[in-house]
Amino acid sequence: MAGKKRDSILIVEDERNVREAMAKFLRPDYEVCIAEDGLRAVNMLKKNNYDIVLTDLIMPGADGFRVLEECLRKSPQPSCIVISAHSSAENGFEAKSKGADDFITKPINLDYLQDTIKRALDKRKLKDENVDLKRRLLEKDVTRQIIGNSAAMHEVMETVRQVAPTRATLLISGESGTGKELVARALHDLSGRKGPFVPVHCAALPTNLLESELFGHEKGSFTGATEQRKGRFEISDGGTLFLDEIGEIDQTVQVKILRVLETRSFERVGGSERIFTDARVVAATNKDLKQLVADGKFREDLFYRLFVVTVTLPTLRERREDIPLLFKSFVAEIAKDNGKTLAGVSDSAMNALCAYDWPGNIRELRNCAERMVVLSRKDILDIDSVPLHIKEGLSPSARRKILAPSTLDLNRNEESLIRKALDDTGWNVSKAARMLGISRRTLHRKINSLGLK
Repeated sequence: MAGKKRDSILIVEDERNVREAMAKFLRPDYEVCIAEDGLRAVNMLKKNNYDIVLTDLIMPGADGFRVLEECLRKSPQPSCIVISAHSSAENGFEAKSKGADDFITKPINLDYLQDTIKRALDKRKLKDENVDLKRRLLEKDVTRQIIGNSAAMHEVMETVRQVAPTRATLLISGESGTGKELVARALHDLSGRKGPFVPVHCAALPTNLLESELFGHEKGSFTGATEQRKGRFEISDGGTLFLDEIGEIDQTVQVKILRVLETRSFERVGGSERIFTDARVVAATNKDLKQLVADGKFREDLFYRLFVVTVTLPTLRERREDIPLLFKSFVAEIAKDNGKTLAGVSDSAMNALCAYDWPGNIRELRNCAERMVVLSRKDILDIDSVPLHIKEGLSPSARRKILAPSTLDLNRNEESLIRKALDDTGWNVSKAARMLGISRRTLHRKINSLGLK
């Protein structure tokens, strides 16, 4: 069985005797590489990863501070220990203030060097564990916003997690209302990008306004351009630009988007200055882009530039098992926003919601939840709360199965609510009636009719 991978150390030292002595001492415990000067060390750091960098401070060409700068640019970042024959407090303070993990002086005590390396590795391990913990907490927080336990949604989120840290362009396809922007935001949040998430709803803007919106414009470039304005590609530098409904974009704008994807640069409308951007593009569509390409309505070269990694979101009717989770989440949120307290959703109401096909997908489901909560006069959302068009949209067999026993279901839920109110108040009928929002006489009548004891 292969042994545990050893930690790697890069020794940067222009004095041959010193570097060879350190290398000989450390090689039994570590993978050791050597750089004879700072410039060679910088080149090695650009090509390779190391756990520890031991660098002399004063060297010709590039000094230890230049090596330290390169260490700080690396990802993953190595721990850097600066070594100097000049033992002034100023050197040590400057080295640590610039990001060095430690500072030791010559002549080098090899046992002290070993202890310093171990401390740096322990500190690095703790830092890596903290970073991993923060990443997992962030991932948990982000993915919690995307509700669903269906296999299809698990597959979508697994792809998002895998792609998020890369620079790859993502194309999200799916029917309107399936949550494409929410998935794009999750990708951005998991990517670690420092810039903003900037959405653009392409179908909502005519071609001339969309061009200005994406690329910005210079003052006087067209009527009404009274000042210079930055576009979304410029604003989202270092972040994520989400182009929703990209299939609606005119081909003249498609050409310019293709150029940005290929060169990472553009000019504002009416300008000649070349502007560079590190915006990551995530596109979404509810149309078949391949068919649009075949019909000559979408550029083939842009299609293949976007078609790097694709995610297809399932419709709500393809993930019916997620409907109860989604609906209850929406109800809790909307009830809180509207100052309402609800006991829950009846079985018949939920069965009706799960049997409906939801052509508007999650957006339609949320709108339905809002309507039911706002118009509800009871503590429970029952079959009477379900909008008529949804009940009429059920198949005949579903209507017979769900709507026929609804009266019995309502009676069962009413009995449950009354019994709970009575139990919570110690069978104080007056208090229970106030809690239920009915008169004491009405409650007495219901207790007798239901045979409650």
